[in-house]
Amino acid sequence: MKGYVFHGAGESAWEEVPDPDVKEPTDAVVRVGVVTICGTDLHILKGDVPEVRPGTVLGHEAVGEIVEVGSDVRTVGPGDRVLVSCISACGRCAYCRQGTYGQCRGGGGWILGHLIDGTQAEYVRVPYADLSVHPLPGAMDSADAVLLADIFPTSYEVGVLNGQVRPGDTVVIVGAGPVGLAAISTARLFSPERIIAVDLAPARLEAARQLGADAVAEVGETPEDLVADLTDGLGADVVIEAVGVPESFELCTRMVRPGGHVANVGVHGAPATLHLEDLWIKNVTITTGLVDTYSTPTLLRMTAAGRLPTSRLVTHTFPLGRMQEAYDVFARAADTGALKVVLGGEQHEVVAVGAA
Repeated sequence: MKGYVFHGAGESAWEEVPDPDVKEPTDAVVRVGVVTICGTDLHILKGDVPEVRPGTVLGHEAVGEIVEVGSDVRTVGPGDRVLVSCISACGRCAYCRQGTYGQCRGGGGWILGHLIDGTQAEYVRVPYADLSVHPLPGAMDSADAVLLADIFPTSYEVGVLNGQVRPGDTVVIVGAGPVGLAAISTARLFSPERIIAVDLAPARLEAARQLGADAVAEVGETPEDLVADLTDGLGADVVIEAVGVPESFELCTRMVRPGGHVANVGVHGAPATLHLEDLWIKNVTITTGLVDTYSTPTLLRMTAAGRLPTSRLVTHTFPLGRMQEAYDVFARAADTGALKVVLGGEQHEVVAVGAA
């Protein structure tokens, strides 16, 4: 089969790799139907995630059909169409027993496309299948479902829930890429007074408006001043960092009000300065986190009911074999207008918010 292989910082290729097979009785092998590319994959290609060894197939999001299961798998079987979660969960360790699957100590957590071969291939081995794949309703479109493998549970759990968004809050989301846009959609479920989106790209700010942001600001327009103006100088109740660079994190800490929350979602590849000389007196809560995906079943039900605008984030589709082209389009989002790119499945013209 073929897969998209990481060979070191700046080096990758769509090439022949060995077919996966069942190694453990809890494994499933999935024929990949649809995959997408995550911003974390770009961080890996830059060398920001040193745990990823050269030779690893990338990717941690997919929808596909199970072709083989191990002897201990009970909840799914060959022929089932499933969502492959970005998080694998052993279900037995102390973290899994409390639903903190991202911190699994039994061989799970974020392993696909990180510590083992991932989903950007024709087939993928999924460990701990009973807890790591989700059967899909027959009517759910695969391109909708694949966005629930990572970005929607990440934005919801690590951003909105960790940030404790409440009715009447002012919420600022720094970064209007796919995760930031998903955070806008899921924050709206809690009826905040206003949502403010901050980004560098006008096209992404327009996408943010279309998905429910009440105000937008380009980074060069001193968004701190806009937030202060809209909150009588207090600052935002919740600020969600969805970029992963020092400047964006430090911007978040300047916009939060006393007693507010900064929820960091972005993947950071460089140190950021924590200005405790300003923050120590402000009763600010700063949270970090890797998604646990405990919310995935809920988000699946909401998507099936038409309550989440997942498909509106898809701006480009490609056949699976055009992986390198898809990466190029996704990496040059400022030029291409890309939000989420989807590979595989039925190819069709996509018209979505933010498309160039």
